[in-house]
Amino acid sequence: MPNLQTLVQTYQTQPSRPTLQLPPGACDAHVHVFGPASRFPYAPGRNFTPVDAPKETLFALHEQLGVSRCVIVQSAVHGFDNRVVEDAIQAGQGRYLGVALVPVNVADSELQRLAGVGFRGVRFNFMKHLSAAASVDEVVALTPRLKAAGLHLQVHFESSLVHGLGPVLARSAVPVVIDHMGRVDATLGAGHADFAALHALLANPLFHVKLSGIDRIDSKPTAAPAYEQGVALARLLLESYPDRCLWGTDWPHPNHTHVPDDGALVDALARIAPEAAQRELLLVRNPQAFYRFEH
Repeated sequence: MPNLQTLVQTYQTQPSRPTLQLPPGACDAHVHVFGPASRFPYAPGRNFTPVDAPKETLFALHEQLGVSRCVIVQSAVHGFDNRVVEDAIQAGQGRYLGVALVPVNVADSELQRLAGVGFRGVRFNFMKHLSAAASVDEVVALTPRLKAAGLHLQVHFESSLVHGLGPVLARSAVPVVIDHMGRVDATLGAGHADFAALHALLANPLFHVKLSGIDRIDSKPTAAPAYEQGVALARLLLESYPDRCLWGTDWPHPNHTHVPDDGALVDALARIAPEAAQRELLLVRNPQAFYRFEH
C-alpha cells in the first residue's frame, strides 16, 4: 500500500529561466494541477499525495517560461472529480483548456457539460502505476459519444502496449492523442520495436503525439546536453509528422524518477525544433488548430 501521509514534492519551486524565447501564443499542451487539497480533495484511490501545485503556481511558471496558452490534463490524483481543472480553466479566461478523466459509462450530458466549460478531450490511462479504468475496447466504444460532444481521446500507455493498443485505437471515431511519445525507452534508440511501432502508427492521420516527457523516456538529468536521447526521438517525430505533434512540460511532474527543471525543458525545444518555423508550428499553430483556443 502506498504511504499517503508523506507529501511528495514533484516540481522545482525555483526553476531556471529559459534562454530560448518562445513565439507569441506558445502552448504548453500537457500539465496538471494539484489542489489545494483543502479546496479540491485528493482522490482516496490515489497512489501518492503530492505537495499542492495549484493554478496560481502554474500561471506564475508560465509567465516565467513565456507560455501564453495551456492544456491542463486531469490527474489521477484527483480521479474523476474534474473540478480542479474546471476551476483553472475558468481562471485562465480562454487561454487554458482541459482534458478530463471520466468513466466509460459517463453520461452524455456530462460530456456535453465538460465540453461547454472548456474541456477538449478525455484521457484514459493504461499504465502499471495507475489502475486502468477500462479496457481499450470499452474506450473505443465510447468514442462515438465523444464525437457527438466535440471531444477527442487522449491515451497514456506503457510503451510495450503500443503493439496491441494501436490497431484497436485506430478504430476510434475521434482523433487520438498519444501521451509522452508512447513512454518508449529513448536509450534503446529509434530502431527499437516499441518506437518503430509508435512511428508507424502515427502514419495514420487519426493519431497525434505529445513531444512531452523527454525527461521521462530519457531520465538522465545530469547528462550534457540534457536528455539527449529523448530529444533525438522527439526531433524525429516532429520531422516525420510536423502537423500532428504537440508539446508540453508535464508540470508538476508526478510519478517521476527525478524533479526536472522546467526552464531546461523549454530550452530543449531549441534542439527538438531548431528552426523558428518548426517551433511556430509545434507550439502555436498545431495546438491552436487542434484545441481551438478562444484567446
